[in-house]
Amino acid sequence: MRIWGGALVLALAVLAAYARTFTAPFIFDDIPAITQNTTIRHLTDWRAVLLPGSMQGAGTAGRPVINLSFALNYAVSGERVWSYHLFNLLVHVGTALACFGIVRRTLLSPRLKERCGADSLAVALGVAAMWGLHPLLTESVSSVVQRTESVMGLFYLLTLYAFIRSVYASGNAVGWRAVSWGACALGMLSKEVMVSAPLLVLLYDGTFVTDSVAAAWRQRRNFYLGLALTWIPLVLVMAASRGRGGTVGFGHGVTWWEYALTQCHAVALYVRLSLWPHPLVLDYGMAVVKSAASVWPQALLLLALGLGTLVALGRRSPWGFLGAWFFVILAPSSSVVPLVTQTIAEHRMYLPLAAVIVIVAVAIHAVAGRGAGWILAGLAALAGVGTYLRNEDYRSAETIWRDTMAKQPGNERAYYGLAMICDEQGRIAEAIGHYETALRLKPDYANAHSNLAHDLVEAGRMQEAVSHYEDVARLEPTLADPHIHLGALLVRLGRYDEAIREYEAVLRLLPSSGEDQFNLAQVEFRVGRLTEAISHYESAVRLKPGVAEMHFRLGNARLKAEQYEAAVGDYREAVRLDPNLYEAQMNLAGVLVLLNRPSEAVGVYEQALRLRPGDALTKENLERARAQLRASGSPAR
Repeated sequence: MRIWGGALVLALAVLAAYARTFTAPFIFDDIPAITQNTTIRHLTDWRAVLLPGSMQGAGTAGRPVINLSFALNYAVSGERVWSYHLFNLLVHVGTALACFGIVRRTLLSPRLKERCGADSLAVALGVAAMWGLHPLLTESVSSVVQRTESVMGLFYLLTLYAFIRSVYASGNAVGWRAVSWGACALGMLSKEVMVSAPLLVLLYDGTFVTDSVAAAWRQRRNFYLGLALTWIPLVLVMAASRGRGGTVGFGHGVTWWEYALTQCHAVALYVRLSLWPHPLVLDYGMAVVKSAASVWPQALLLLALGLGTLVALGRRSPWGFLGAWFFVILAPSSSVVPLVTQTIAEHRMYLPLAAVIVIVAVAIHAVAGRGAGWILAGLAALAGVGTYLRNEDYRSAETIWRDTMAKQPGNERAYYGLAMICDEQGRIAEAIGHYETALRLKPDYANAHSNLAHDLVEAGRMQEAVSHYEDVARLEPTLADPHIHLGALLVRLGRYDEAIREYEAVLRLLPSSGEDQFNLAQVEFRVGRLTEAISHYESAVRLKPGVAEMHFRLGNARLKAEQYEAAVGDYREAVRLDPNLYEAQMNLAGVLVLLNRPSEAVGVYEQALRLRPGDALTKENLERARAQLRASGSPAR
């Protein structure tokens, strides 16, 4: 009963600390992963749900379990945030309970029972509470998309917990090992950090259960080979996502050496925030360390800790396992393989933090003995208050971005995020100021150039907008949209020759776009390049058939080029597609008059007059056509 009572207290404490998050809006990476993610709209389309592809949000590419969880949330509440936060919170509670179970059973293991067994429940509960309530984990819980970390963390701990249960199970070892294998497989499909789980389970076995890693391998080889097989689905989904949609790996502007130096600073920062979680920052930006001279103290610290971990592992010390837990879990994101969109991120400490907490708890127990439980409970309470207060910053997208901007004034994404919120609220002048600040910090920020150009157009500052659209086109040479927007803006400014060049650039990128063929033809027609305009109008109607407006404009170009018979065909097709297109009927009738076909012209004018019964010009043209008809000797209608 004491165990269940402790678990209940732990769950309630975590729920209380995150009670204010149920209305926290989608922010940052939540937007591409949820609100812009079309693959989660229909649960029945299982292929899209489980294979979201590389172009979806950064939180779901190559992570089918996460995308499925978003699809389930969408089925429950659409884009209303409450079910997403409830899911995150329940996962976090489950992970805290798994942490509680692992620590308690480890303290009761033969190696530690004599030293810690009497206080195992209090210490384990203290560790799990300090971890579950630690403010450093708020991003992983309060930011919806960061369930990638917490869901993976839950499966990671369940893999280890089920293994521990299998070792000491009286008669259901096979069942617990099956649970461990299943949790490991699901974790691999949740986030790539799970890759280290088989290794750490083996290290745990060699440290706390058997005499060595070699002995653990000999005794349970088939089990570990089964865990290793779960790497196969991880490799497959990573390959399908093409390097997480181009956000991970080399060749993205950050060298392995620069990223390694940055991680020296990052990991030292993580250790400090584990012990003193202030200030906490949603987004540290994309800055990298260029010189080893600026991080040599951190590098020496990490080198010392790493060497100490290796020595302790060689001696089969529990300290070695804790060091390995910290470094091995951080390694996929905090080593030499660049994650270019976020070089530092607090959510990466979701599982590594547990090692730091255990070290602190063991140190407190060594000093305070039986009183350690009360000290840990007090620290957990303080952590819970810190988490509750930190969640105040997540109450709106504006508050969290303003908080980020205040703590990281050199982070261009903070200004960009705040600018987007100002845009949504119609505060265009304020948004322009924030976009301009973002561009001062990062002149090659293509999205900021694009949004700023749009706002400058809204503000009537169109000449300034031109240069920003040009910057986007230069920075994103494979995208057609910048050329499309720039072409339209140049047309508004009367700079037609430049607009033609932009639309020609669009067609080099999108040669099968009927709409852009039409846009180019429109400008060519305006400047009198009739041959080129007719050619592009023809391409437009071929690529996008069934659009009355396109046939109408092609007819106008042919009329101006004196291709009257061809113009009649285009106008007739426009009228067929849209019988209410008055202008096409009037032009058709006019061409028929020019071709001395007054009988047909009268009929078309009569149709036009039915659309606009009181129109004087239509009546006048109709009478002229009738007069022409009478003059030709045919009876007037």
